[in-house]
Amino acid sequence: MATITHAREAVIQTLYAQEMGNDQAIEQFEEILKDKKVKGGKAEFAKKLLKGILEHIDEIDEIIKNHLIDWDFDRLDKVDKQILRVGIYEILYTDTPYQIVIDEAVKIAKNFSEDKAKSFINGILDKVAKEKPTNEKN
Repeated sequence: MATITHAREAVIQTLYAQEMGNDQAIEQFEEILKDKKVKGGKAEFAKKLLKGILEHIDEIDEIIKNHLIDWDFDRLDKVDKQILRVGIYEILYTDTPYQIVIDEAVKIAKNFSEDKAKSFINGILDKVAKEKPTNEKN
């Protein structure tokens, strides 16, 4: 049975494929959801997540750039970039508590990225969450 984590992974996989030059990645999203057995409410969550990220991608990327210290955005690991995009979008535009967003992002990084990525992603997402106006914090 697919979990909400699988839904997030499908979004990350789609964003990654698009970044790697697959011009059909967005159109193939439904197929990725089927392959991961993401259905019902979890599939709807994933679709809203992908749509929202694509609508706000420039703003999200600017936030990532502003949090990179001594590192170039273009050199950022492509998987880590997608994990950050999902996490930042969720922190800023959804009602998901930021602690859950960060925990999920770290869990996904643990499975799909290098070991050091976990603390890097955790650090950036934690800063983004703390910078969010208090009345909007989850």
